[in-house]
Amino acid sequence: MLFSGVNTRFHKIGLAVAFSPTAMALLAEADRLARLFSAELILIHVGKRNPSEEEKMDILLKKTALIGQCKIVWREGKPEKEILNACHEENIDLLVAGALKKENMVQHYVGSVARTIMRKAGCSVYIANNPSITPKPIQQIVVNAEDSPHIEQAIATACQLATLENAPWIHVVRELKLLGLTLSANSQYTEQEYNESKQEMMREEITAVEKILATIPHPKTKINIKMVSGKSGFELCKFVERKQADLLVVGAPPQRLSLFDRIFPHDLEYVFADLPCNLLVVNLQKENYGQA
Repeated sequence: MLFSGVNTRFHKIGLAVAFSPTAMALLAEADRLARLFSAELILIHVGKRNPSEEEKMDILLKKTALIGQCKIVWREGKPEKEILNACHEENIDLLVAGALKKENMVQHYVGSVARTIMRKAGCSVYIANNPSITPKPIQQIVVNAEDSPHIEQAIATACQLATLENAPWIHVVRELKLLGLTLSANSQYTEQEYNESKQEMMREEITAVEKILATIPHPKTKINIKMVSGKSGFELCKFVERKQADLLVVGAPPQRLSLFDRIFPHDLEYVFADLPCNLLVVNLQKENYGQA
């Protein structure tokens, strides 16, 4: 499907599956997404292929009624490298994986393998933080509308999901970058001028989001544009929690983080460290896959 010339269609959905306690729930989540997008489902398992492992896979697929309904790709080696290679070779558009639960805590976080995949994959990645064998439709969607080469794709994908799910709300979060204004205010602005400049910046940021939304169909979904300031990743997570969102949609982070981001945590690290809901990292440009 094309939204304003932006391809938001997932043709092939992959699942990085292991024989873990959450395997059945992750299969159910991936199967629901594949049905939603009318996509092919491909399972990726990293481990030795032998009769015992094949039997485990058959049992898992029988329990989820997926036996014979999906393709299975067996790989051996370093998990992140083999998952990336499998995604590339199978031309996967969306990879589904699970988050990890912090010991003795409710919070979920994105593990090191998933973080590597999100930064280096040439496809979108869906992280299920609390998968269920009976997954529910997505109803409350939050989009992180930060400056990114994938921002239009992220918003368009969120709008398509909302359309498919009949979701009533999309909340578009945009950061108000006050650093330059704050530095200038120390010597140049009166308090009134500072406030006026801040309001003008807010109007400009909201207008930028509205221009993108004007080109993307969302006939039955209401849009709420929310401006935040401060530590944007932290504020984003808090907003997601307040809205009790089912899904947070973000554009894929740069594959090569800047020196600043290597010294100080990248904004998305707040999200990865304390995942508030399911996470969709959008990257539909189908660029070359990185090597782990």
